Amino acid sequence: MKILGIDTSTHSTSVCVIEDEKLICEYTVNTKKTHSQKLMVMIESMIKESDLNIKDIDSIAICIGPGSFTGLRISMATAKAIAQVRNLPIIAVNSLESLAFNMNLCDKIICPILDAQRNQVYTGKYKFENGEFKTIEDIKVIEIESLIEELSNKDEDFILVGEATILYKEKLEPVENIYVASASNNVSKASSLCAIGAMKYHKDMDVYNCYTVNPMYIRKSQAEVQYEEKIKRLENDK
Repeated sequence: MKILGIDTSTHSTSVCVIEDEKLICEYTVNTKKTHSQKLMVMIESMIKESDLNIKDIDSIAICIGPGSFTGLRISMATAKAIAQVRNLPIIAVNSLESLAFNMNLCDKIICPILDAQRNQVYTGKYKFENGEFKTIEDIKVIEIESLIEELSNKDEDFILVGEATILYKEKLEPVENIYVASASNNVSKASSLCAIGAMKYHKDMDVYNCYTVNPMYIRKSQAEVQYEEKIKRLENDK
């Protein structure tokens, strides 16, 4: 089974194709170009360089968030369009479990963090036990200081992975039981997304079609928050 993976939940754009347990091709670009500028070009180039045709794809693994609202909409629209034309199943994977899977040989508790703005992060906790990937704690939004305090008071070691580790590097480095993943593992990878997607597909978990899959929005977008604040101010001024 060939799976096309698409992840635009963070600053990076990542796409790949895997066949069973074989990685055929993966492109990851972490530049200032927008996802809309990069995504389709990358998919088309990857398919061509892999000597494949879009008709060869059997399913799509999509990162549903949390993350960039605009990025999620772009990848979701792209996945839905391809799935609708080809009548393909879409496997939903959240961005934190995908990041955690970058550390699949790690024996520590893995704590992915993504910027949620306003000094907050999206986070969760995951672990590999006897080769099985397990969710220890579901996704939440928390202030970075509160997360650091929570982890530092534990008797366990944690490895943090994700873009927010760069943002909060100075706050994380002094904590003795917190380790930060290398640069190569801190970026979202479609190959990790597809690996989890394949596991979910075979367990018939989180498998949707182009009409039923949706992004995961943990909180309102900044534009929505600002709009609501504006409405409140106008009502108070009446």
